[in-house]
Amino acid sequence: MIRQIQNVVIKLLLLCVSLNVNAYEIGVEFSADAIQVSPNRSPLHSKMYVSKSAVRTEMHQQGQRIIDIAFIKEGKRVLLFPDQKIYREQTGLTVSPSWSGKSATTPCEGIPNASCQKLGKEVLQKTGVEKWQVERKINGKTFRSLHWIDNSRRLAIKEMFPDGSVSELLMLGKDTINGRKVEQWESRFTHPSGQNRISKQWYDPQLKMVIREEMPGGYLRELNNIKVGKQDKSLFQVPKGYEKVTENQNDIKK
Repeated sequence: MIRQIQNVVIKLLLLCVSLNVNAYEIGVEFSADAIQVSPNRSPLHSKMYVSKSAVRTEMHQQGQRIIDIAFIKEGKRVLLFPDQKIYREQTGLTVSPSWSGKSATTPCEGIPNASCQKLGKEVLQKTGVEKWQVERKINGKTFRSLHWIDNSRRLAIKEMFPDGSVSELLMLGKDTINGRKVEQWESRFTHPSGQNRISKQWYDPQLKMVIREEMPGGYLRELNNIKVGKQDKSLFQVPKGYEKVTENQNDIKK
């Protein structure tokens, strides 16, 4: 039971990280409500608290309250089950280095077995970008891709992958969403077959992250009710009276 719930929490945390795209800078702490909408499924809701070094995600699943605290710099996750007063720790957490409190300096950060080479500077869509080549070794084979990274936002404006697919971000203009001034972008992924997958993203310049994404088929991911401000340290601590359990114990304590 707990292991099943944990898998859902991990997916939700990855949702929040993917919304981030590639940044929030030191000092930008905030809380927000996260929602993921998928066709023919009940929406997934959670509450997020983001500090300089940790992300707390609260949600209800299968009638239980679950709290996931990810310590990005330490590569550690703490999973709390308040109803049972137990918690579990997991190490080796791999999340985009942008959550460590600074923007990624190369496209390779956080990617295992990858090396980067900066090829130079260019201008795409009237925006200054850095052009990078990424090499990654998988099962003894070397795969190369090209990435054009926005100098200021650190967004990947264009990417060319080994299979011939191409991903591009196109600026559509300024917008206001949930009371926040944002930039609206179109994300276009082109498969080698010629098929396109188009989605829309809303980028928050203050948080330096995407706070809303609409994808084909009725999929939606969004952060709303965003409140910028320093987060209470106690939110990222294990409360007194909780018992630590191991993975093997998780199936026993139901």
